Amino acid sequence: MYDKEARHIIEALRSGIPSRAVGQYFSEARPRIMKEISDRLDQVCDQGKSNGMIISGKYGEGKTHLLNTVFNLAHSNSMVVSYLSLSKETPMDKLYLVYQKIIRNTYLPMRRQPGFMHELEKVSANSPIANEMLLYAAKQLETDKLYYLFRSYLNTEDSDEKFLLQADLEGDFIANAPLKKIYRRIFNQPVKYNTNFTKTRHCGDYFSFMSHLFLQMGYHGWVILIDETELMGRLGKKARLNAYRNMAQFLLPEKCPESAFTIFALSASYTEDVIEGKHEYENLEAIYPNEQEPIKTVLDLLVRAPQLLPLTKEEVNEVLCKIQDFHGKAYGWTPNLSVASLAESTQAGGYLLRTKIRAAIEFLDQLYQYGKAGKTIINELGEETFAEDVPEIEDSE
Repeated sequence: MYDKEARHIIEALRSGIPSRAVGQYFSEARPRIMKEISDRLDQVCDQGKSNGMIISGKYGEGKTHLLNTVFNLAHSNSMVVSYLSLSKETPMDKLYLVYQKIIRNTYLPMRRQPGFMHELEKVSANSPIANEMLLYAAKQLETDKLYYLFRSYLNTEDSDEKFLLQADLEGDFIANAPLKKIYRRIFNQPVKYNTNFTKTRHCGDYFSFMSHLFLQMGYHGWVILIDETELMGRLGKKARLNAYRNMAQFLLPEKCPESAFTIFALSASYTEDVIEGKHEYENLEAIYPNEQEPIKTVLDLLVRAPQLLPLTKEEVNEVLCKIQDFHGKAYGWTPNLSVASLAESTQAGGYLLRTKIRAAIEFLDQLYQYGKAGKTIINELGEETFAEDVPEIEDSE
């Protein structure tokens, strides 16, 4: 009888596709950086101190796995988590597109599926949460659009209006004119904006609103995980600088959303390939000579970003021991391999952690199916002999 969860873990590792479940069970590696992240999460939960950080690493060395580990750690602390990979369709220079994708990939604690609108639908007009959010939207944001929108959302009984207003909160922004029409119909009052809202300039209001909402719902903070950050390097010169300015809203404590912690993960070569290779500091001087902050600070943070180093031999062996244990549970057998033998089987898999893991799983697959792998043979007592000429396992990456 096989263990369903263990089978899921092995198949996720075999495919190389990042998995939250894998992050849950393989969380002990890199204790130093995990201690720093854990401390920062505690600062958010206990003191409400918002901040962010950047991590870098080579391809296949575990950046996405680390983000998945943080995902599970944040959920265990009753924090809301959003996960996003930057892409051509979601570039960092267009914050309104980033917001839309982040909200669609927001997970409440211990929920396997994204989404939180079902919780928002429970908030009734004149409830304590509603009154607090309306006061916040009216007084604490750059514009007061969200005051009129949220008040309309709470009070409309028209399903089409409700859908339209909810879509706006999820990032499908409606124009000012229909919102004014809805508000006038419900309250028989005109809308008088203190500042006209535009999504290109005022999207930060939505991040602030949501972070305050999550706190009012009883959660301990908001963790935002952004992967594939190196794709900023494909943007044009001015777009890259604007992307760095947007990053500042998640990295600098004075600009961050309330009780929020953000991690950006990017390639270790970003400094050499983009910041130095495309002369970002010179670009900043030429394009924004009189307003270099906060872009310069973000560039400095990118250059100083801590790099994920390859796991130590002991850390790799710990990972391999867990893989062996999960493989046994996944297929209902007992490998009984020494960690040295399993580690030796990964040498042909290259230096990347991802390919070492795949090599170990294929090695265990062969032992399970055929009783031997290369020159490694399991005898009837479950003992093995090992010779060093294990056939090379082709790296599929």
